[in-house]
Amino acid sequence: MEMLINVPETVVADALRGMAAAHPELTVDVENRVIVRRDAPVAGQVALVSGGGSGHEPLHGGFVGPGMLSAACPGEVFTSPVPDQMVRAAAAVDSGAGVLFVVKNYTGDVLNFDMAAELAEDEGIQVAKVLVNDDVAVTDSLYTAGRRGTGATLFVEKIAGAAAREGRPLEQVEAIARRVNESSRSFGVALSAVTTPAKGSPTFDLPSGELELGIGIHGEPGRERRPMMTSGEIAEAAVDAVLTDLGPSNPVLVLVNGMGATPLLELYGFNAEVQRVLGERGVAVARTLVGNYVTSLDMAGASVTLCEIDEELLGLWDAPVSTPGLRWGM
Repeated sequence: MEMLINVPETVVADALRGMAAAHPELTVDVENRVIVRRDAPVAGQVALVSGGGSGHEPLHGGFVGPGMLSAACPGEVFTSPVPDQMVRAAAAVDSGAGVLFVVKNYTGDVLNFDMAAELAEDEGIQVAKVLVNDDVAVTDSLYTAGRRGTGATLFVEKIAGAAAREGRPLEQVEAIARRVNESSRSFGVALSAVTTPAKGSPTFDLPSGELELGIGIHGEPGRERRPMMTSGEIAEAAVDAVLTDLGPSNPVLVLVNGMGATPLLELYGFNAEVQRVLGERGVAVARTLVGNYVTSLDMAGASVTLCEIDEELLGLWDAPVSTPGLRWGM
C-alpha cells in the first residue's frame, strides 16, 4: 500500500492534527472530531454546520470559515459522522439565531443528522435542514435512497453561508439553500477506482482502458462502463446528462471538480471542453470554478456541476469567503 500515512486507524486523527497546525483560524477538536471557526459563535448570524465521511477533502472541513460553514463534522473515511459530533458542533456555533444543517443525501448522513437535529432542539437550539441531492446519474445507489449529494454541496454551503453572513434569518437562509440545491445538477466520471486506507486496494474493478460514467464519490457504480473516451467526448456525455435534467433558461455557475487524482492540467483542459459544449447548447456561463473540491481519495476522474442562478444567487456567490479550501474577496 503506497500511501502517505502512518497506519489506517489514525488517518483521520492525523489529518485533523495537521489541519489544526496549518490553520490557527480554526478550532480543531481532534478527539471529538469537530472543526469550528475560531470566532464562533458570531452574534446575529445563522450558523451552518455540515459534515460527512472523510476522504472528500476539502469538503467539508476545508470550507469552514467566514462566508461559508461555521463548523464541520468529519467521520471516518467514507463513513458518516455520529450525532454527538453534530450536536457538539451546533452548540459551539449557535449564537441564538439558529443552525442550518447541510446534509448530503447518503443514508447514514441523513439518519444521523435527523437524530442530531432532535437532540439539538432538546437543548434549545433552533435547527433547520437542507438535503443536497444533485447527482443525475442514478437513483437509489449503494449508499442512498434517491439521488446522491455531490458537487452542489459546495454551491449550497457557499451561497447559504453568504446569506447567513448578511444576517438573514434562519428561514431565509434555509430557503436559499433549498433553492440552490433545486437549481443544481451534477454528473461524475471515474477513470480509475478509489483505494481506501483500510482496504489498501481498489474498492471496485475498473480495467485499464475503461471508464465509468455516472460514478459516485464513494466509488458507487454509475450508469454504464465504456472504453476510454476523449476529454471532449466525456464533456459531451456529462454536460448533456445534466442539461437533460436541468434545462436552464438563465446563466449557470459551473464547477469542474477533480475526484482527487486528476491534475489541474487535465481539469483545465476538460473545462475547455465543458465550456465548448455549453456554448454549443446555448447555455450562458456566469462563473466557473475548476479544481479538487469534492473528491474521492485517489480516484482519477472529474464531475460537472451546473447551478442555474439569478442576480441574487450570483451576488451571494461573489460575496467574500475565507476558508482553507475556498477564498476570495477578503
